[in-house]
Amino acid sequence: MDFDQWSFDRRGLMAAAGALAATPLLARLGISPAAAQTAAAPAAAPAAAGPAQAPGFYRFKLGSRVVTVVNDGYGSRPKPTEGFVKNADAAAVEAALQAGFLPTDAINIPYTVTFLETPDGLVAFDAGTGGQLGATAGRLAANMAAAGLDAARVTQVVMTHFHADHITGLTTADDKPVFPNAAVIVPKAEYAYWMSDDNAAKAPDAMKPAFANVRRRLEPYKAKLRQIEEGEVMSGVVALSTPGHTPGHTSYLLADGSNQAMVLGDVTNRPELNLVNPGWHLVFDMDADLAEKTRREVFDRVATDRIRCIGYHWPFPANGYVAKTEGGYRFVPADWSSAVL
Repeated sequence: MDFDQWSFDRRGLMAAAGALAATPLLARLGISPAAAQTAAAPAAAPAAAGPAQAPGFYRFKLGSRVVTVVNDGYGSRPKPTEGFVKNADAAAVEAALQAGFLPTDAINIPYTVTFLETPDGLVAFDAGTGGQLGATAGRLAANMAAAGLDAARVTQVVMTHFHADHITGLTTADDKPVFPNAAVIVPKAEYAYWMSDDNAAKAPDAMKPAFANVRRRLEPYKAKLRQIEEGEVMSGVVALSTPGHTPGHTSYLLADGSNQAMVLGDVTNRPELNLVNPGWHLVFDMDADLAEKTRREVFDRVATDRIRCIGYHWPFPANGYVAKTEGGYRFVPADWSSAVL
């Protein structure tokens, strides 16, 4: 979703200028004692409305590998019945929100970054907001620390697309790389669109800052930037073209043996809306018809193959399964476990 279209707290925009219990698990995950000590005293995070929640991270196994989903806070969408869904009337949107036990005056849109442990280091899928898009976002650093995940251990950041809530966290507010040892892997079609001077010149005024933001965040990584197309990105990670939300939007199928999970990115927003109603066109989809086609194809596949999914904007811990219904799909949260299973 594009932050230039989002109603964030303006002061937040202007401001843009618990230890793990089992040592054997730390060792298996390659977490250093220093990182574990950091986990005992998480880094400070931007102040959010209300008291702080418990650290937002959750792990599950994917075969012999471990996936960690880490919460980066949330953004708030006011008046979601007005213009959030472009092809549904207010009464239908209100009914969907009520059916999902969501408020109708404003809804929170969570942000979740996925990390995958690999033999070659830690891989991040997207980079979050960097604490630069509003007071309720920017929890990633603190939650990574609580999970014992050191940004210096990240060897690759794999992007789904370049909307600001996914790419801004590549750098600090003063343009220092957050992941100093990482290469950044980007979909070729996404890179071509956002780096085009012609596209930037033709963009509406409200969108022009988004083009500048993409270039700013990628600049520190340009020596280690790799463009990819559909297919294997690295061992156990396959890129799947899922356009519509943005021109080069890409999802990633993670696999270890017969075990699979799909990092969806923004194939859908909150599941209570355009997962239940796959034909609904949200304001952030740049090509809404193509986004709908993609959404139906992806969810038909994951429902049929019973593939675990991670949705960037799904309720935390943001992972589970998709079941097909008569009119669309429904989200089935993965069974929560206190052990890493």
